[in-house]
Order: sequence, then structure tokens, then C-alpha cells
Amino acid sequence: MFLKPIYLHCALLLCGVTLLSACDRNAAEQGDALVIEGKTMGTFYRVSLAGVDKSREAALREQIEAQLKEDDHQLSTYKEDSVLSRFNQYQGNVPQPVSAGMADAIVTSMRIGTLTGGAMDITVGPLVNLWGFGPDKQPVKTPTPDQITAARKLTGLQHLKVIQQSDGQYLQKDLPGMYVDLSTVGEGYATDHLARLIEGNGISNYLVSVGGAVVSRGHNAKGNPWQVAIQKPTDKETAVQAIVDLQGMGISTSGSYRNYYELDGKRLSHIIDPATGSPITHKLVSATVIAPTALEADGWDTGLMVLGTHKALALAEKQHLAVYLITREGDTFKSYMSPQFKAYLKDPQ
Repeated sequence: MFLKPIYLHCALLLCGVTLLSACDRNAAEQGDALVIEGKTMGTFYRVSLAGVDKSREAALREQIEAQLKEDDHQLSTYKEDSVLSRFNQYQGNVPQPVSAGMADAIVTSMRIGTLTGGAMDITVGPLVNLWGFGPDKQPVKTPTPDQITAARKLTGLQHLKVIQQSDGQYLQKDLPGMYVDLSTVGEGYATDHLARLIEGNGISNYLVSVGGAVVSRGHNAKGNPWQVAIQKPTDKETAVQAIVDLQGMGISTSGSYRNYYELDGKRLSHIIDPATGSPITHKLVSATVIAPTALEADGWDTGLMVLGTHKALALAEKQHLAVYLITREGDTFKSYMSPQFKAYLKDPQ
């Protein structure tokens, strides 16, 4: 599932539940940039191109939407005929063919999963569905401990394998009921693909975003570096927490405060802790990661959200990650950042 954001035509393009905006500090700074935007995967995409004539818009839009359609066909858990859905429906253990891009997304996710001690787990699908954050409807009652235990028995990265062969890539599982959910990296996956598509068209100054994942290169139409803003985790959609210059990197934000529902008097986050089988309950409400690709950033931000503030900061230090965290402290918010993140910060705090 790709989470649906709020979209505003103003100084900031806010990517709702992922808390990230993808634009310059002022809309006017974008000048005459060609902007191509639309809906995809239950969220929105936006491609800003500097120095590109409007006569190219129709052809570029066609390519962009074709690429996004193909990405959705690969990763969607909402479409029964997608590659991932067919794999999830398959009850055997014979390796199933997948695309090179999908294999790369899974390998990256599994690597991050290992480094986070299992906090980032793409096999958590049975638990996501149990709690009503997947294609299944929301439960009317809190899942029982027995239901959670049964769903957890269908998870575990050790039960999933990517096989590289001369004739292609294959995905294999040894649990028939395993349900892989790539929604945690889907936006980054699609954003990186759009960036490669744009560069393949000879365009070197661009900013692209799908949901809360962003990649930029070069400069905007005014000749200034592209900047993105991390939104404050409040209901005020234009409240900015920090502004960064990506310097050609990818960025992604995961947050717990917008995609939720209430059940039995409790507010439940969409972020599931694989270790407990339940939604997270700690004070960390937003994790932003800058990494070489949007895919990698998208994987890390989810794992850090599951770990919570102190473990996330410790892991960021160990792995030399550029990380920005926001926690809820009563009625206020407090931010933390790794030394690596400060290098990207506009007007460092």
C-alpha cells in the first residue's frame, strides 16, 4: 500500500503522512520549471524540471506514467494480478521469477532488515493485514494475542530468499503463508526509477517525488540548489520543521501521526513492530533519512521508526546515517539529528 498524502498548490508540496515536502523554500524560486504531477499508487507524484521546454511535457508525462504503472504492477498488494500479489498467493516453495528492480528492492530491504535487527521487515504483511493497514478491512476488535502469535509465525526474513541466476532473478519462500509487503520501500523504489527515466532523457536539473520519497539533481530554474522541507508532525500542513539541501542524494520520511485509526479507545499507528506484532507506541513520531538512493532512505526510515529514538540514534551513529528524528514530549516536539544529517541542513540549528 502507498499511503495517501495531502497535496497543496502553494509554497510547499506536502507529502502528508510521510511529512515531507518536495520543493523550494518559496514557490517563486522555481521560476519557469516544468512541473508534471499526478496520482499514483494511492499517493501523488511530482516531477519538477529546470531548463526543459514545455513542448516536451506530453512525451515526458507519458513515459513517467508508464513507468509508475509498471512499478505499481510489480509491487502492489492491492492488485491481485501484480507480481508481488501473485507471489503472495503462491503456496509453494519453487522460486518465482521477479524483475531486476524488484529483486534489488528486496535485497536492499533485507540488508536493512538485518542491520536493524529485524525492525525493518518486509515479511510483516500478515501483521499489517491483521491490524487493518493492508488490503484487508480494519478489524472491529483488537486482535487477540493468539491471532498476533499466529500471524507472527508467518513472518521472518530468514524464510525469504532472492536467487540470482544467469537467466534472471527469482524470489523463494519456505513458508506457504508468507505475505511480503513492499509498501515501506515502494515510494523510494518508484522515485529512483523516475530519476533514472529523467536522466535518460538528457535532463540533469530535476527534483522528483513519489509520496514522501524525494531525489534531486542539479539546480532549479533560478540556478539555486533544490531544497526540501521536513514538515512538523502537526495538523498544520504548512508548518516546516527543517529545510535541507539534498546535494544529489535521496530522502524519505516515515511518520506515525497521520496514518492511524482508533480501536477500543486506542490510537493505532500503521507502523508495526515485528518483535511484538503490534503497532508502535513509543514517542518517536517522525524519522527522516538521507541516503544515496530514495529506496535506501525509504527502507531505513521505517526501521528507525520501529526502533524508537534511542536505539535509532545509536544505530545511526554505528552505520554513519544522516538521520533526523522528531519525538513527542507532552504537548511539544523535540528534534534530534546525527552529525551526518547536519551537513545537509539549511541554516543549521
